[in-house]
Amino acid sequence: MSKEDIKKQIRTAFDHRVAVRVYNDQEISHDDMDFILDTAWLSPSSIGLEAWRFVVLDRKQIEKLRDELKAVAWGAQYQLDTASHFVLLIAEKNARYDSESVKNSLIRRGLGEGDALNSRLATYESFQKNDMKMADNPRALFDWTAKQTYIALGNMMTTASMLGIDSCPIEGFNYEKVNHILAKAGLIDADKEGIASMVSFGYRLRDPKHPRSRKPRENVITWAD
Repeated sequence: MSKEDIKKQIRTAFDHRVAVRVYNDQEISHDDMDFILDTAWLSPSSIGLEAWRFVVLDRKQIEKLRDELKAVAWGAQYQLDTASHFVLLIAEKNARYDSESVKNSLIRRGLGEGDALNSRLATYESFQKNDMKMADNPRALFDWTAKQTYIALGNMMTTASMLGIDSCPIEGFNYEKVNHILAKAGLIDADKEGIASMVSFGYRLRDPKHPRSRKPRENVITWAD
């Protein structure tokens, strides 16, 4: 496939993608869903931390949680009734430079001993204390890891669209209450992690009533002189 063919394929996926709220009853195949999830797993993260998990709900699992989630998720009402799958994007809490999570990320990359380890940890300490000023702020640390999950979110949605699968990213819910529901269901450890966002997947029941709109391209993109 030529570069131009690849560009056309990507552009077609972006032109087709909209936030779908109502899906038909077609199920996404396990193979396709696994492929979408691979693009989340393989996504980049700050300092290679991978301070995330992706919890997958099929229709059977959605049904178990539907009533509780609908009561606290105003932005997911139709999706919870109709989506083939949901993915819950879960972010770690308290990912400080001196945490086991950070050390384990270095070990995975072969940097877990001696000067290599100490040098990286010193850099991360300075980054968290001086650059981001978040080392001693649990909310800021969670926001940092939660923001990273959006890289994986975008990759999943783009991949889905390239496969002809629709999606909708969702932030419209009470985070504290959703965390409580997920912890009660044994899906998260609320002391160590929390939900960052969720995304529904399926096949649209119909095209949107209104065409998608964007700001003028020249108002959004600036080439520095």
